[in-house]
Amino acid sequence: MKKDIHPKYFPNAQVKCACGTTYTVGSTKEYMEIEICSSCHPFYTGKSKVIDTMGRVDKFNKKMAKKEQMASKKKAV
Repeated sequence: MKKDIHPKYFPNAQVKCACGTTYTVGSTKEYMEIEICSSCHPFYTGKSKVIDTMGRVDKFNKKMAKKEQMASKKKAV
């Protein structure tokens, strides 16, 4: 490696998540704040979070229920 061209490496850099979990990693930044990590991400926790913006989730669920209802009517005829 050439001297004086690489950023300083911090072997014990702290990473803090919004959920409060703190990790120690190696990085070129000494301290980082992140919004989501494996402790709070729905994929890893198995808990899904649905953020409903202006009733869009309810609107979608109503459309899907109507579609299923129409499909069952077609099968009955």
